[in-house]
Amino acid sequence: MNHQFTKIRQQFERPVIANIEQAVASQLNAEKLQFAPGARIAIGAGSRGIANIARITGAVAAAVKARGGQPFIFPAMGSHGGATGEGQREILASYGITEDAMGCPIRSSMEVVPVDNGGLELPLFMDKHAAESDGIILVNRIKPHTAFHGDYESGLIKMSVIGLGKERLASEIHAYGIYGLKTLLPQAGKRLLETGKILLGVGIVENAYDETAIIEAMTPPEILTREPELLALAKQMLPRFPLDDIDVLVVDRLGKDISGSGMDPNIIGRMRIRGEADAESPRIKVIVVTDLTDASHGNACGIGLADVTTRRLADKVDWHATYTNGVTSGFYEHFMLPIVADTDAQALSWGIRASHDPRAAKKIVRIKDTLHLSELYVSDAVLAAVKNNVEILGEPQSLFDESGSLQAF
Repeated sequence: MNHQFTKIRQQFERPVIANIEQAVASQLNAEKLQFAPGARIAIGAGSRGIANIARITGAVAAAVKARGGQPFIFPAMGSHGGATGEGQREILASYGITEDAMGCPIRSSMEVVPVDNGGLELPLFMDKHAAESDGIILVNRIKPHTAFHGDYESGLIKMSVIGLGKERLASEIHAYGIYGLKTLLPQAGKRLLETGKILLGVGIVENAYDETAIIEAMTPPEILTREPELLALAKQMLPRFPLDDIDVLVVDRLGKDISGSGMDPNIIGRMRIRGEADAESPRIKVIVVTDLTDASHGNACGIGLADVTTRRLADKVDWHATYTNGVTSGFYEHFMLPIVADTDAQALSWGIRASHDPRAAKKIVRIKDTLHLSELYVSDAVLAAVKNNVEILGEPQSLFDESGSLQAF
């Protein structure tokens, strides 16, 4: 296998917030953030891979303090962290969200209390610490979901249900599959917003470079109308490949810190969810993934979106954490182990073979992960197709060292 690869750079629009703390303070003004002096305010955080999440969460806590409140933070992350209170506390700490850094307590438990479901066809629950507070502020990124598409995908509505309701409500919603996510989740979210317990949602939108582009505080009525608009903006800012047809995609790493699905289906064009169609583009024949991020804590969600993986990645998998996430979601296809190669070079060789038609020049792309598509390594066939639209960063070279491992990106 003598393929040579050239490193290229493509440019995306790059709106970015320069001063995170100032932006949060401006949004959480006296008009938006209202509560009685001394009120105990629960701040829900928990989604992985959000840029500046510790700074944003800390700034929310500071704004609550500045207005005379007593903030505490709780994990709003469904079944993550092995569905244990300590596991979820550890995940928050891995983001930099600790009691010392935030200047307020962190209360982490899987205990929930029931909430009047208003006649919905599923029961509703809420984190016990949050339910006993005087008000809740939810902090989450708004972005396309990795398993379905609708008016509300990943964002504040989802966090108000699957995050705030912990594993108990996450399991109830996911038991209904796509119907649960597309239909029941918005209904449940609306009902939970109507309880009056949720004071605000702080929505975050990121640009194609994984940077904070928008921070916006919304009251419950505003969440219902504004979140779909912010979702549309998030979709516009997604990074994209410089071409639609790829024979083999090599992904250096997957992880829950990269995407809720390990690799973002909105980027790779694969849903692998019964009842949901794949995207029209990109059209990728074979996906090879070679490693798992440390920040994923052994959770290999998304491994099933690949066709070939490596022994290195397989040996890092914590199957208990992975299967806890998988069984809760019900989307088992995302958790199936693909064929396992001993080395990165062997994995690519097997990927090329599975792309078929040995006569054709192969269009091969290597990326660090699905969050970072600005810089890529591409085969000669790809370079010929995109060279007029990208910056060429170096001379053609092999991707591998003598041991068959990928060279540093």
